[in-house]
Amino acid sequence: MTGPRSPSFIAACVQLRAGRDVAANTEAAVSLVARAANEGAGFVLTPENTSIMEAERGLLFEKTWAEEDDAALAALRAVAREKKIWLSIGSLPIKVGDAKLANRSFLVAPDGAIAARYDKIHMFDVDLAGGESYRESRNFDAGTEAVTADLPWGRVGLTICYDLRFPYLYRALAHAGARFLTVPAAFTRQTGEAHWHILLRARAIENGAFVFAAAQGGRHENGRETFGHSLIVAPWGEVLAEGGTEPGIFMAEIDPAKIDEARGRVPSLLHDKDFEVPRASLATVKEAS
Repeated sequence: MTGPRSPSFIAACVQLRAGRDVAANTEAAVSLVARAANEGAGFVLTPENTSIMEAERGLLFEKTWAEEDDAALAALRAVAREKKIWLSIGSLPIKVGDAKLANRSFLVAPDGAIAARYDKIHMFDVDLAGGESYRESRNFDAGTEAVTADLPWGRVGLTICYDLRFPYLYRALAHAGARFLTVPAAFTRQTGEAHWHILLRARAIENGAFVFAAAQGGRHENGRETFGHSLIVAPWGEVLAEGGTEPGIFMAEIDPAKIDEARGRVPSLLHDKDFEVPRASLATVKEAS
């Protein structure tokens, strides 16, 4: 599966250590996005939970808003417009009702318009070793649609964090024309140490796509520890850029011709057999308009 040839570009993953103060988190994110743009990035990505990392339900709902009232979203759209870049806002908590939020990713165009929205499909409801436990579905409604959108360099498929563990989602996105995949995350330290690099490289290799994974890193104000290690992975599996645990920007030159090269060498997308997708709703991918 090949797409039109397009020029190389610079991509940048913004790594954050968000706390409980939305204004401070937003200021840090906007500053790093602007810095990446000033250093030549045309496509900049931020992590999951860009505007806040808060586990306590009451405080979380006090500091979240409907999309039209979200100050972090407005500020990030403004910096994309000012710098004339494509910006993937990894996710923001967006109120969708009195008792539920959406963990929503936004793709923002260089004029500041929202080009696509994606609500995280797979909820992180797990019990890890050492008593570490999460119930994302307590506060968030799961999304129901996979989403792609067109960038100047090719089509991108949007995902978030725990989605990474469900390969059929990425296969559906690739068959829908995605040549780039976003995986903004706030991976836990223990799961990240075990699986982060392996899973991201696998999603890139098996789909012949670039993977951009901007991450939260370090120990947060609420006590949670995230793995960091923002990654940009090439379609053949090479790691082109990697962070540690500190906030910063991690950049790489992206040559879209590498996608066709990888898919030509191992054309597995052409060899897929017809079978029933485990979740029928994921077999159809929504193209952002």
